[in-house]
Amino acid sequence: MRSGLIGRWAAVTGAVLLTGACTQATGLAGVGVGRSATPPATVPASGPAGGTAAEPTPTASPAPTPEHQAAERPKGDDPVKVPPPKLSKYTYTFPVKGCKVSYQRKLLVLPKTTIWAKEGCSFVAPVDGVVDEVNLTDNWSPATDAGAAREGKFVTIIGADGVRYLGGHLSSVADGIKPGTKVKGGQVLGKVGRSGNARDTGSNLYFAISWKTGPAYWWVRRGMVKPWDYLDAWRKGNRTLSPREETLKLRKKLGETPPCTVQCVGKVVAPVQTTTSSTPKPTSKPKKRKPREEEIVTLNPTTAS
Repeated sequence: MRSGLIGRWAAVTGAVLLTGACTQATGLAGVGVGRSATPPATVPASGPAGGTAAEPTPTASPAPTPEHQAAERPKGDDPVKVPPPKLSKYTYTFPVKGCKVSYQRKLLVLPKTTIWAKEGCSFVAPVDGVVDEVNLTDNWSPATDAGAAREGKFVTIIGADGVRYLGGHLSSVADGIKPGTKVKGGQVLGKVGRSGNARDTGSNLYFAISWKTGPAYWWVRRGMVKPWDYLDAWRKGNRTLSPREETLKLRKKLGETPPCTVQCVGKVVAPVQTTTSSTPKPTSKPKKRKPREEEIVTLNPTTAS
């Protein structure tokens, strides 16, 4: 009987121990018990004389340098601003300043572009340079449509990059702008207008890129290099994109003064012929007399050149 009592006590004790182990792992009603936030106590180490060793002094983390701050990731969804690569030592400016513009980006007849802008908008130097040619008079006539006069009032500059830039169809040229004047990129050279063969169109700037020649080679001045890729870059992209390399390469290929091939001749004016009117016959025969030599005149038709 005593052994049976001991067996019952052993069974009860085992059940209690098992229940305690489960309660410690899961908590009451299956709710887990988190770990205590109190860190475990540390026993101080004994020093040489049996005392406690001094606790180490915490060291402050070094302050971030400007380089580290610049390399930090932006907060949230802010875009990372990366400057465009520098493609040349020159800095360019879009040639129309302070106005809403639009322009063609394809070759129509000549390698130039028409920048549509409100009349009176500023035409500015696209780069530092020197004024080369200035035309203050609009000599274009629709009757002749002479090629050299189609741009009307215009200004050309030779940039510091060695490239020539033309702005035509101007309504006026800025004061002080004359051949030999040094200008800075962005400096006003004239005002957008409708001179030349833009007389019957909307106001615009005739913009062309070429290389320096004498004034007799006007077909070079009016445009040799397609400008729209450079205009796109200067307006909203990389202002260091330079047409110098393309311009020099084309000049080497074609020569400094290539012959004119497109729109070279204006309208041909038909010659005006004048004829003499026939002399009416007299109704009565005049009295005959021998004419003197100095009175004999021969009339021939003349041609107006």
